[in-house]
Amino acid sequence: MKKNLFKLLAVAFLGITVASCSNPAKMAKNSQLISVECNPKILEVVADEITATYTMNFPEKYFHPRAILEVIPVLVYKGGEVAAPAFKLQGEKVTDNFQTIYKTGGKASNTIKFAYKPGMEKSHLELRVAVWNKLKKYDFPAPYKLADGANITYKLVHTDGETAIAPNDYQKIIREKKETQILYTINSPVVRPKELTKAEIIEFEKFLANIEKDERREVKSTDIVAYASPDGPITLNTKLSDKRGETAKTAFDKITKNVPVTAPVNVTTIAEDWEGFQALVAASTIQDKELILRVLSMYSDPMVREREIKNMSVVFKTLADKILPELRRARMIANVDYTNFTDEELKELATTNIEIMDAEALLYAATLVKDYDTKVALYKKAGDKFKCDRGYNNLAATALNNNKLAEAKTALSKVTNKTSPYYYNNAGIVALREKDYKTAVDMFNKSSVKEAKYNLAIIDILNGKYVDAVNKLAGSKSENEGLAYILVNQLDKASAAITCKCPHAAYMRAIIAARQGNMSEVAKQLEIVYKNEELKARAQNDIEFAKFRE
Repeated sequence: MKKNLFKLLAVAFLGITVASCSNPAKMAKNSQLISVECNPKILEVVADEITATYTMNFPEKYFHPRAILEVIPVLVYKGGEVAAPAFKLQGEKVTDNFQTIYKTGGKASNTIKFAYKPGMEKSHLELRVAVWNKLKKYDFPAPYKLADGANITYKLVHTDGETAIAPNDYQKIIREKKETQILYTINSPVVRPKELTKAEIIEFEKFLANIEKDERREVKSTDIVAYASPDGPITLNTKLSDKRGETAKTAFDKITKNVPVTAPVNVTTIAEDWEGFQALVAASTIQDKELILRVLSMYSDPMVREREIKNMSVVFKTLADKILPELRRARMIANVDYTNFTDEELKELATTNIEIMDAEALLYAATLVKDYDTKVALYKKAGDKFKCDRGYNNLAATALNNNKLAEAKTALSKVTNKTSPYYYNNAGIVALREKDYKTAVDMFNKSSVKEAKYNLAIIDILNGKYVDAVNKLAGSKSENEGLAYILVNQLDKASAAITCKCPHAAYMRAIIAARQGNMSEVAKQLEIVYKNEELKARAQNDIEFAKFRE
């Protein structure tokens, strides 16, 4: 009895199905027999475009052989709607070039794209369907609703770009040297009286006296280096240079008798001054000096060097008269530390007297002050007065950081060397803000600073290349890094990267919490978000918080 009942029901259902498709009008009447799927079910905006693929499944004997099914995908959003191109299917006896659906049933898929417009974040996708038979049109009683959306999370990206400040070489302690020397006669360690009264010794003594009066300078040590010329036996020269070291130290004590120097005095000796010999020969006009220098480069043994040079008898006489006497000496080198302007002094000078600062002081002082106009004055002075490209680059960066695009462009136009990594990065930001992404990418790719890599990641996010953005931003601890991790759904890494306490960061933390199903945390973060009216308005329509609103 039951089997017969089932058979009767099946036959009845088949009869209804067949009857429903006996003419095209009944295709519209029985629209519920079509199943429709959409991927994704939550629409997403990627690179300012919404893409979706829908699939329609038709049962057996549903599609009339002489019918054309017209499907119009429509994105309905607050403020309007937009339709994608119509998608048409035909029965097996229609001779047009649309996809054919046979009596046996089948499926058809179509991918559609919509250019994003503000307001589409609160929207839905539907299919509006009609059947055509010759010139007659039969509309389906209701559209098929496919998906909600659209997700615009990627638009949280910061697009200002990270500027690159060129470094300065400001030294808080500057190492200085003042040098003099005394000369000896051949094979003698005795300091002749006239050596201590010559002009350069008197100048050295005055220098040390002035140091005592200079609050910024201090003698940290003095090096006395005594030499013997590279002629004669090495054993003799060793003893001779040692003796000259002793007498030079005594001479130094006499020179500084009236100018006390409390810093250490270090005495060293060099038995044979081949280095000095080579330098004097190279700087001389001696005939065959190239030959002498070649001998020095060919032989490292001092005895061989001396023998080969002495074999050039004519040349050696010139060396003995003009070069070797200059090597029988002791050098006195005062090592002085100059204490440069302190940070506090520089900040004071920045507003009172920038004229006394050199380029490096100007560049460094600009990093110490917060006032925009003061920074500008310092960087501009470095550029104008010292023709310093770093000054103009940093001036441009400062203008960009204060949203003064025109001023940044003017500063960059004054840079002479337009191939530095700092110039490329900052010029790339100008292009980025002007939405000239091709030029921006070109500029960032030419730069080697880390900021350029982070800026390339901005364009990756705008283009939907989220994995590439993650790779570029990893370790930057920036909000854009956190956003990139959200976009690839690595939520733990996103949480670790987002450290700011601002409403923008709170917005991203709310998204993370929403995706993790932590609604109490969503509420907590949105309290911070709502302090910003623009973000508050966005959050109220954001599909990321749809479950929270429910």
